[in-house]
Amino acid sequence: MMALRLSGAGMSAEDRQHLMVHFQMTEEWLADEVRGLSPAQLNFRPGPDRWSVRECVSHLAVAEPDYWRDFMKAVKAGPSMGKSSLTDADILWYGIDRVEHTKTGGGHEKVERYPELGPALADFQKLRKTMLEYVRTTSDDLRGHSFGQQQTTDCWQWMLEISTHSQRHILQIREIKADRNFPRK
Repeated sequence: MMALRLSGAGMSAEDRQHLMVHFQMTEEWLADEVRGLSPAQLNFRPGPDRWSVRECVSHLAVAEPDYWRDFMKAVKAGPSMGKSSLTDADILWYGIDRVEHTKTGGGHEKVERYPELGPALADFQKLRKTMLEYVRTTSDDLRGHSFGQQQTTDCWQWMLEISTHSQRHILQIREIKADRNFPRK
């Protein structure tokens, strides 16, 4: 008996590979950036209105579960006919554009939830495993599902944006570590 798939053609092999590689890259990159940092280095703030390395990781551990839940809701809502108004390059650019700094909201600024790096990084990595397994195995047509109320992206692009959001904060961590007052140990 043949199963009928209502969600479209599924994800292309190329789209699947691109998501997997980007998710793996940002997960490993984050771990590399924080490995071996002392408590003084993890908690150094380059300015009163800037986050520390620990707070950046905590933010990712707080925000990504919400992004994942929103993604799953959009996929479960079923396919839509809308076309994304953003390109994949727009989503990738978001991850590297550190020119414009924005304030976080929506509860994602509650970085005090993780006073230690270890639990934040562990929660981040645990959810990454879940997301990677989904990307590896899903037959959902993520390009055929719009994301968000304005439907400016498709669900594939939203998954990529989750990873580029991490990349953005990894680059923020690198900026913190490059500050001339960053503790030597």
